[in-house]
Amino acid sequence: MTHTFHIPVLGLGYSIDTPLKVAKYGISSVLSIVDDELTERMRKFHSEANHMDYVVIKKEEEDSRAKRITAYLNLIHLLVNEQFTRLRQEAFTTGADIHQYFEFLPENSILKSRYNLMMELEEGAEKALRQQELRAQMRAGNIDVNIMSKVDKANYTAGKENLGNDYTDALAAMRGFANSKLTSSVVISAGLNPRLYTYMENCSDFYPAEDGQLKKKIILKVSDFRSALIQAKMLAKKGLWVTEFRIESGLNCGGHAFATEGLLLGPILEEFKLKRLELRNELVTIHQAALCAKGISLTINPTLKFTAQGGIGTAGENAFLLNYYQLDATGWGSPFLLVPEVTNVDEKTLEALITAQQDDFYVSDSSPLGVLFNNFKNSTIEEQRLQRIEKGRPGSPCTKKFLSTNTEFTELPICTASREYQRLKIKQLEATEPDPAIFAERFAAITEKVCLCEGLCASAYLKNDLLRPRENKAVSICPGPNLAYFSRSYSLKEMISHIYGRETISFKINRPNLFINELHLYVDYLKKDLNAQLHDLNAKKTKYFEKFREELFKGINYYRELIPELKLQTDIATQEIHQQLLKAEEKLKQITKVLDPEKAML
Repeated sequence: MTHTFHIPVLGLGYSIDTPLKVAKYGISSVLSIVDDELTERMRKFHSEANHMDYVVIKKEEEDSRAKRITAYLNLIHLLVNEQFTRLRQEAFTTGADIHQYFEFLPENSILKSRYNLMMELEEGAEKALRQQELRAQMRAGNIDVNIMSKVDKANYTAGKENLGNDYTDALAAMRGFANSKLTSSVVISAGLNPRLYTYMENCSDFYPAEDGQLKKKIILKVSDFRSALIQAKMLAKKGLWVTEFRIESGLNCGGHAFATEGLLLGPILEEFKLKRLELRNELVTIHQAALCAKGISLTINPTLKFTAQGGIGTAGENAFLLNYYQLDATGWGSPFLLVPEVTNVDEKTLEALITAQQDDFYVSDSSPLGVLFNNFKNSTIEEQRLQRIEKGRPGSPCTKKFLSTNTEFTELPICTASREYQRLKIKQLEATEPDPAIFAERFAAITEKVCLCEGLCASAYLKNDLLRPRENKAVSICPGPNLAYFSRSYSLKEMISHIYGRETISFKINRPNLFINELHLYVDYLKKDLNAQLHDLNAKKTKYFEKFREELFKGINYYRELIPELKLQTDIATQEIHQQLLKAEEKLKQITKVLDPEKAML
């Protein structure tokens, strides 16, 4: 691995062409293939920008979703290869871009050490030889793709006939990736989708070639050990090998947030650390048996990597995660929203992010998926949502329908953020709920949903001047709460230097340790959830909250014991973490008194 960090998927449009900006430097990144309309428009944009022929793939064409995704990924693959080839062929003259490739590398990189030795040599045959050796060892970053397993609606013909399972959104997107020329990974997120896994079993590129190598690899984004084991075993039984577990904080991340039942990142990583060999051995046994059953008799030694992401903010935290938990890499997502040369953030949204305060970042119920969503109060889509409510026309026109899954009022599924659904739901509420307070609460819940299909693409269209006349320009953005501490926009060089500790980015306010940040997010989440359920706190819900609370207490004790391992620079920093843990513990006791007053007072 060239770098020890990657850039995770950022919304739909924010990282849609990030590989074109970082892959030539050996940096891996992830782009979303949820929206085939976005990939098609970006294919046209980049084809024209590079003076290449472009032939439209119309929505009406058979299997157009898969074909559009394949065509876009093939274009990105071609352009990155051209960029990388040009870079690798550059002479090592002063100011040449090839120097950036090596200077970006982490300080402990063997390749960087060899580059530094080469730079110390006088011009001559030996230096030229060393330069050729360096060129031979250069590798482009991966062009990985993300599929949210929950975004898998059925699709229909114009005559409302179901096209069948092979044409659902997730399966068509997977086909688009499988048919592409990429040699990279698909990151599967948002949980289990057996139908998708069954489809992948028929994709030949996920199986080892004669040399034992995989052309297409599988990465699972998971939030705990149990879910990782269940999903990986299910895939292994089909002969499909998971090459990486991408462990993400449940709440201290961007995008959709999948809160655990009180399990915190530190204890989760500890479990992976302790059980990684056991996990690998179990999966290898299952995988080899499945390959044999399919008549694949290759003797292979598959790799299995462990990475973590969500809320990392300093070089010290980055190094600690890599070293203490024996990780292969980390993911840095939201901070790259402040790096204009890497992601598609329009000027207005960028300025709003830079000047934002902590409480401008919050977890919401705005996603039509029914999953918690990291939201930003100062986004233009939030302004638009409130304006539409004020005008008596809540909801959004639904044009893309990727999140159309509700059949409460209609035969064909519609989206809960759509104007159609919200009108029908509010009408039902008006007829059944006479209490003004309850009505207001439920009205707010209905109208909180926003159109992510358009909102998460709008910034990419605005930045690249691709917005069509009368097209919605309201931007939805989903940064993690960690972004509140960053104070300005940065260059790619500045951000990489910060990650590797060559220089330090100054935060706008004091920033607690990443584990402490996540802990407080979970305590606040529990408080909010518990308060919302107090009027209907049955035995099942009480048991859930008790388990949640106990896991948080375990997490606090774990972090107390971990403090010496953190190797903090000052006694003040150590004392601050102790105080933060005590504060969280006291807060947790107070908010859960309702569950067991006597136990909470202990």
